[in-house]
Amino acid sequence: MKIAIIGHGNVGGALARRWAQAGHLCVIGARDPKSDKVINLIQGNNGVSATEVKRCVRGAGAILVATPPGAIPGIAQEIGDVSNSIIIDATNSVRSSASKSSASKSGGFDERYDNGYEALKALTNAKSVVKCFNTTGFENMENPDYNGVKADMFLAGGNKEAKALAEQLAKDAGFGEVYDFGGDDKVPLIESFAMAWINLAIMQKYGRGMAFKVLRR
Repeated sequence: MKIAIIGHGNVGGALARRWAQAGHLCVIGARDPKSDKVINLIQGNNGVSATEVKRCVRGAGAILVATPPGAIPGIAQEIGDVSNSIIIDATNSVRSSASKSSASKSGGFDERYDNGYEALKALTNAKSVVKCFNTTGFENMENPDYNGVKADMFLAGGNKEAKALAEQLAKDAGFGEVYDFGGDDKVPLIESFAMAWINLAIMQKYGRGMAFKVLRR
């Protein structure tokens, strides 16, 4: 499958490498595809290439958005008609300013929306959007295996097709179980869940080498 990845930071880069290893064709969408950062990402990684943002989405079976939420309005304008595409929202608004107006002034997402998921649905008119890959650090995307135990992944959204694809891509990246938080109304909950990992790993100084695993009897 061709996967368009908008955002070539830690999350986008880690997932591009993992998915390429699983046999997918990953195309990084970048404002400057020839920048040193992009070239370093694609070098030595078969199945990973780069092009302009507006071109990377053409023919893609999935579009991963792994940018700061403030970039979404510009991305929506740049990529054109993706109303029939599956979009995976890996953004997080949990670390933006508390008020929408403050977030907007400081580069947060459009103040009309509570999170990147809402903004993507509204600004792209895409029918198939899912929130996933936002609840853990990029280190766990590079390697979700803990001595033979695979970290779990979590998702939310109202479209079954998008959620099924995100689940498969999570497993292709090496994650274990994938848990569905529910529909669109549970997106804020999964963003708050992301804050739990951030709090433990960074604020409480347990370190980024930690992941969540659901245990059931």
